[in-house]
Amino acid sequence: MTFIGHFKKIDWVLVISAICLTSFGLVSIYGMAVNSGDFTFFKKQLFFFIIGFFLMLFFSFFDYRTLRANSYLIFSLYIIFCFLLLGLLFFAQEIRGIKGWYRIGPFSFDPIPFLAIILLLLLSRYFSKYHIEIYNFRHLLTSFGYTFIPFFLIFLQPNLGSGLLLIFLWFSVIMFSGIKISHFLILLLIFSLIFSFSWFFLLKDYQKQRVITFLNPRLDPRGISWNINQSKIAIGSGGILGKGIGKGSQTQSGFLPEPKTDFIFSAIAEETGFLGISLLFLFLLIFIWRIIKIVLYSSNNFSRLFASGFAFFFFIQSFINIGMSFGILPIIGVPLPLVSYGGSQLLSFYLGLGLIQSIKVYG
Repeated sequence: MTFIGHFKKIDWVLVISAICLTSFGLVSIYGMAVNSGDFTFFKKQLFFFIIGFFLMLFFSFFDYRTLRANSYLIFSLYIIFCFLLLGLLFFAQEIRGIKGWYRIGPFSFDPIPFLAIILLLLLSRYFSKYHIEIYNFRHLLTSFGYTFIPFFLIFLQPNLGSGLLLIFLWFSVIMFSGIKISHFLILLLIFSLIFSFSWFFLLKDYQKQRVITFLNPRLDPRGISWNINQSKIAIGSGGILGKGIGKGSQTQSGFLPEPKTDFIFSAIAEETGFLGISLLFLFLLIFIWRIIKIVLYSSNNFSRLFASGFAFFFFIQSFINIGMSFGILPIIGVPLPLVSYGGSQLLSFYLGLGLIQSIKVYG
């Protein structure tokens, strides 16, 4: 295939939608820096966006069928990143009560987003290999074992939100692989029992408080409910056209918590209004729709499972983040993919997008 022929096969609508989503985040982060004059976060995010874009193009040239044929490579990457997760417990600096990042000079490295892509590759490879035997409950337990190891290491950080995303990722792959309804109901029962056990013996008090506050926001309006209430105020005050970039009172005055990451949707809503978030929703839907279109034209189970799992993972992470902002879901610290600040998150999604483009190019 020629260089020009390769570029013609790339789904540029998908690429443009991803660029537009990242641009929303960049504009919002830039607006947060206008009053202070400190554009460090904006420059870092712009740097990672440029690296991520070329990373996507690079992996679009990589034939994904090499991964499908080489389970040892995927498993080796899985082991390496599990050890990186383990290392965080001993070598990472604690930030806001979580040991989740390696410090590398002026940058931080979070292994979790990359491990999510690797886990998706591993599960896609596993279920494409045992597709005929999917009705054997043993394969569900084995695949859950692959998911539970990183989940447990992330839980120890403690980072419940990121750990739950891996569980959702596993659920997405088994659902698209053709699980029996009876097995699915058994899994729901098992997870209900695990949640009950976790509530009484594993979850920390602040994690329980987040769930309780979600169910009753008036319980502690000046405490943990403050975040949800300020997020709702920011969204509601944006109106139709918003207050303007760098002019949101909740965002600029520090009332809105974590406006670059967890609550960037609220910051965008305040400063760009209903029109801005409508465009944001449009690009989110286009992004997912284009990946689903690639799923429908995939030629093998591995590519179908990976692409559909990636689309669902993107959707569920977006849904949780936006749900947190509106106060319809508990606050569990999940960023908005391709939009929130964070180099590791941004690079991992563009890496995954590169593999999706490889599926599009090579069939």
